[in-house]
Amino acid sequence: MPLVDIELIEGVFDDDQKRRMIHDVTEAMVGVEGEAMRGVTWVRIKEVAGGEWAIGGKPLSAPDVKAMQAEPA
Repeated sequence: MPLVDIELIEGVFDDDQKRRMIHDVTEAMVGVEGEAMRGVTWVRIKEVAGGEWAIGGKPLSAPDVKAMQAEPA
C-alpha cells in the first residue's frame, strides 16, 4: 500500500489546488500500480510554517514562494 507525502509551505496553495494534487498524484500511482491499488493508495499533504523551510540557507515564506511563481520562466 503506497503512501505519498506532499510537503508544502503553509499558505501557498488553496484547498482546491491541494485537492487537485491529491487526485492527480493518486491517478499517477494507480497508473503505475494498477486500478486494484486505488483503494489503498494514500496521499497526505503536510504544511510547514513559513520560515521553517529553506533553500540554499534562505528561509522561505508563502509570499516568497508566490513571488517565485509570478516570475517568468
